[in-house]
Amino acid sequence: MKFCYAVSVTALFVLATGACADNPANSHYLDFKTPAELHRFFAYHEGAAIVSGHRGTVEQGLAENSIEGMEAVLQHTPAFFEIDPRLTKDSVVVLMHDATLDRTTNGTGKLADYTWAEVQQLRLKDRDGNVTSYGIPTLDEVIEWARGKTVLNLDQKDLPIELSAEIIRKHNAYSFVMVTVHSPEQARFYLDQNGDQMLSAHIKTPEVFEAYRTAGIPFNRMIAYIGPDIKPENREMYELLNAQGVMCMISAAPTYDKLPTHEERAEAYRAIFADGASILESDLPIEVGKALEN
Repeated sequence: MKFCYAVSVTALFVLATGACADNPANSHYLDFKTPAELHRFFAYHEGAAIVSGHRGTVEQGLAENSIEGMEAVLQHTPAFFEIDPRLTKDSVVVLMHDATLDRTTNGTGKLADYTWAEVQQLRLKDRDGNVTSYGIPTLDEVIEWARGKTVLNLDQKDLPIELSAEIIRKHNAYSFVMVTVHSPEQARFYLDQNGDQMLSAHIKTPEVFEAYRTAGIPFNRMIAYIGPDIKPENREMYELLNAQGVMCMISAAPTYDKLPTHEERAEAYRAIFADGASILESDLPIEVGKALEN
């Protein structure tokens, strides 16, 4: 599979100028002190190229939705992370993409059938099914780990949006935690709780864009997920959303991350930015960072 791009992707790799904190061990931290700083970072500007780790990462024997995986990514590249909060039987919020434990842990059955005490005895698996030493983190732990280091994007699983909003409020995490929304109504709910809340909105068509505009959802505190592919229809979405100051995100997780070689994947990652996206979400964020350096 070939991708054509006509601009220097190295020049596109503009990440948080002035926002990367000085830190030990050469970590590439994103440290935002206020919601306004977060909003400015994600305001569209030509040439932006931001990496999002989908479920953290699955590279280098690391486990998805693990603190250890996200910390490892930040040793290589600035990134923010899409993560998956779910509830245990006794209503502790942990990170887990699937409703069941089998694929990503050494447990079996439904997460919702396990108490937090039982979940603490489990260990995460890597993408090849090998059991690691990494435990399943709580959302509270991950939020406090991320403070001063990165930005979290809370996807929607079985966690009621009321509880998501309350957890962000409890941690006063509006400067580094955003929430995924699938409708203007969900966006309005979060903004009614706190007008500074950053949103990751699914806006894949002009009709959905118009629904957000008609509902009066402010575009100056969101990014927009427009799909998993480079396709001609993206051009209209770039024009509509960029004109409102909104960065567009493409997720390579279900598509280009599955290409068989490093070279093919790197070419695809660079092509996504050359096509006009400002954010690339990937299961392989370390690879994406390296592709953008070359």
